[in-house]
Amino acid sequence: MQASANVSQAKSSDVSGGGRAFDPFARGGRLSLGGTHNNKIHGDAALNLLFQQVLNGLTLGSIYGVVALGLTLVYGILHIPNFAHGALYMVGAFASYFFMTDLGLHYWIAMLASGVVVAVLAVLSERLVFHPLRNAPPIHDKIAAIGILLFLEAVVQMLWGSDFRRMASPYAGILNFDGLIIPEQRLLIIVGAFTLMLGLHLFLRKTMLGSTIIAMAQSREGAFLVGIDSNRVAMLTFAISGMLAAFAATLYAPINLVYPAMGHLVIMKAFVIIVLGGMGSIPGAIIGAMILGFAESFGGFYLSSDYKDIIAFSLLVVILSFRPTGLFAKGAH
Repeated sequence: MQASANVSQAKSSDVSGGGRAFDPFARGGRLSLGGTHNNKIHGDAALNLLFQQVLNGLTLGSIYGVVALGLTLVYGILHIPNFAHGALYMVGAFASYFFMTDLGLHYWIAMLASGVVVAVLAVLSERLVFHPLRNAPPIHDKIAAIGILLFLEAVVQMLWGSDFRRMASPYAGILNFDGLIIPEQRLLIIVGAFTLMLGLHLFLRKTMLGSTIIAMAQSREGAFLVGIDSNRVAMLTFAISGMLAAFAATLYAPINLVYPAMGHLVIMKAFVIIVLGGMGSIPGAIIGAMILGFAESFGGFYLSSDYKDIIAFSLLVVILSFRPTGLFAKGAH
């Protein structure tokens, strides 16, 4: 009965770290078998709780990192603060939900299809909205991005309504490592996110297309002089950014809810991350995401889940008080 209760509680836990982490000794009672043995049981439970918070922090940091990577890539290369990135994240979740639920596609195929859809949508937004504003004052980009966000949310609400939905996943099992409970989907998030980060790094460093993106980030004028097509780089950058947002949303959706406003808080935290790491810094985005993920996980557990979202902005104020330019120097790396 205790094992059954453990599995049920683990499945209902929230990846956001908003509630207490799963405690394998929280239900079913504890055995009182004498001082030394009982202390060992309590010690193991405390250690498991600590590891559970590390898992929560890695899960949150991984999702935040993938979303922030796409955002910082666009800003570092094109200097566009794309506030619509959260809407692309939301569309990615709904696209995967549609492909899986309505078309019956497998989870991985739905994720790839969603990535393609959002990549195309991101390129269209760059061509139809941001590109015509390339010589306009910077405030115009921000207003246009907010307009795209509102437009995409309105379209999604028109097609699917404003109800909360849950997306199924073939990885709904629970792994138990000597009392440490690890949902398979969380493990998938961590592995998948780090795979995407490594893949992006190799793409930027080892391919010709990646080299053109780095060259564009370092000097737009220099890239133009050596014959790099800035329009092509801009479209490629937005496509990569959109795919990262869709992949992150598809990884996260099975342990969260899918709804039209799901991108609001994520994009706010993504902006906190890229400011913390240094605007346009890819290593800074990854490290900033991990810092924020662990801060929310441990803060929400040991302080209060009511303050977990405030932690991000409090952390921003504290770090920028000491490092006004962020943890890393400005510019893409």
